[in-house]
Amino acid sequence: MQSPNRDATLAQWIAQEQAMRARLAGPGSLSLAEVSALSPAEFFDGIGNGELPSPPIGTLMDFIPIEWSAGLFVFQGTPDSRHYNPLGTVHGGYAATLLDSCMGCAIHTQLKKGQGYTTLDLRISYVRALNNASGPVRAEGKIVHLGRSTALAEGRIYDVDGRLYATGSTTCMILEARGV
Repeated sequence: MQSPNRDATLAQWIAQEQAMRARLAGPGSLSLAEVSALSPAEFFDGIGNGELPSPPIGTLMDFIPIEWSAGLFVFQGTPDSRHYNPLGTVHGGYAATLLDSCMGCAIHTQLKKGQGYTTLDLRISYVRALNNASGPVRAEGKIVHLGRSTALAEGRIYDVDGRLYATGSTTCMILEARGV
């Protein structure tokens, strides 16, 4: 028998995902100039409110943004057999993509209007295998350091029971605005 707390957490996660999916616009991209013209809050709130296209990678990998604030970003996805490798578990690239996304977006939340970033280094430690019984998982990224030219972030993937599946860290280069 599952605990009432687990059931409540699972119900909350599912409700949050359904509400976000109902708001998201179809997948698409903006030009660098269009993104540079927006503050990070305008950009992410625009995606979350369906005013801007949702990221195509989320459609491909079936994960969505759930929560964001200054220095924090959370995605949610439910791995399934579409994400399997030949060994019968979710390919490590699924976790790596979730972690790269949540950590990069956490950094993006703290950039100045017109700045960009790119991943310089991505380190992943896998704790346990994901599979189609893992249920929804969350990838949570948090900034560790934001400097003038580089930023560091950490991330983790966990399920409704708090089980850890993977951790990661990244170094991103901050790209200064050009002509904005």
